[in-house]
Amino acid sequence: MTTAVFSDVDETLIRVKSMFKFLEFYLAERGEPAGTYDRLTGELRAQALRGAPRNEINRRYYRLYRGEGAERLAAAGRRWFADAWERTPNGLFVTEVEQELTRHRKAGLPLVLLSGSFFACLDPIAADIRADQALGTRPVVRRGELTGEVLVPMIGATKGRAVRVSSAVRGFDLTGSFAYGDHGSDIPMLEAVGHPVVVGDDEELVGHGRQHGWGRLLTGGRSH
Repeated sequence: MTTAVFSDVDETLIRVKSMFKFLEFYLAERGEPAGTYDRLTGELRAQALRGAPRNEINRRYYRLYRGEGAERLAAAGRRWFADAWERTPNGLFVTEVEQELTRHRKAGLPLVLLSGSFFACLDPIAADIRADQALGTRPVVRRGELTGEVLVPMIGATKGRAVRVSSAVRGFDLTGSFAYGDHGSDIPMLEAVGHPVVVGDDEELVGHGRQHGWGRLLTGGRSH
């Protein structure tokens, strides 16, 4: 059986939160008044502070795109990606993670990205790093437009299920496979493989990884 590599995207492979950076770019490109982005994201952050679960915040985010054309968003995503490279100091990708994923890919291992983000952000990222597949939150599209609803947010336990389904469909040997994640919500994805790697310094994830003997990759040029 083939082994594979699974990786989270936001703040694991790339330095930013793609959903929010894309929204800011898209609103500006659409000619929305200055402050619209702060108002919309402020409402989401306030909901998070009130204790709304991450998957519910994810759903509420996509309601902002109700009535937007899928093709228009995809095209804007490609422009956002090119712009993000220019605006992000030291490049958009986290160097240490990019190097590890590139090493795996050159060794012939399929690369699958998993993220709560969506096609507008994920497709250009996946194309650039030559990922075999990108599994994100899937907005519902009718007659070419987003309804504002999603199927299932690709967060938490859903990531773990996605890894197992991908394995069943594509014949991956998960015991020999690798996964990279930066947040406690990535634990189900990391637990699904034999070689999980903790990226960065999220307290919950670092503690869990240390307890279970997981690998660790810091983003300051050091690895453990």
